[in-house]
Amino acid sequence: MKPKRIVFATGNKDKMKEIRMIMEDLKLPILSMKEAGVEKEIIEDGTTFQENALIKAKAIAELLPDDIVMADDSGLEIDYLNKEPGIYSARYMGEHTSYDIKNNHILERLKGVPKEQRTARFVCAVAAVFPGGKSIAVNGTMEGRIADHIAGENGFGYDPIFWLDDYGCTSAEISPEEKNSLSHRGKALRAVRQQIMEQIV
Repeated sequence: MKPKRIVFATGNKDKMKEIRMIMEDLKLPILSMKEAGVEKEIIEDGTTFQENALIKAKAIAELLPDDIVMADDSGLEIDYLNKEPGIYSARYMGEHTSYDIKNNHILERLKGVPKEQRTARFVCAVAAVFPGGKSIAVNGTMEGRIADHIAGENGFGYDPIFWLDDYGCTSAEISPEEKNSLSHRGKALRAVRQQIMEQIV
């Protein structure tokens, strides 16, 4: 039996917008957990992005065995800060702390640090669980550095402090289409999309 839809284990509207743009050619409805009528508290206790993505996808797949269930775990690694905030990016300084506060805190911690030591990357692991229980997980990364000030309105999360040398601006200052073509999540989603296409043809 072919799956009739994809359910993504997130409630983040910005993330869902990105996911739908990248996955639209699969010709399957892509729903968030909420849209699929699923509520579940998931304990993300993995030690890597891939482990956490698989934990989320498998937890929701148990409730929706006929769907392809996808999940991601992503974050920012700053080399100068020993790869902080890493897998704790969403919960950094507390789960309900605004990204304005988080971003300003990071800029403060890097005050005076020269640009060649401000290297950083976004990492995204995307996992998918298929009907029958088969699972896959892949990583995507986007390299950059931490800017010296907040700039841009297009992104979310840490985008306004993530500087892209090739563009001469932050990832919150490029268009959504440009971001999807080079972002960590875009790369990981396209890799998983290819494998999903092979499963559903």
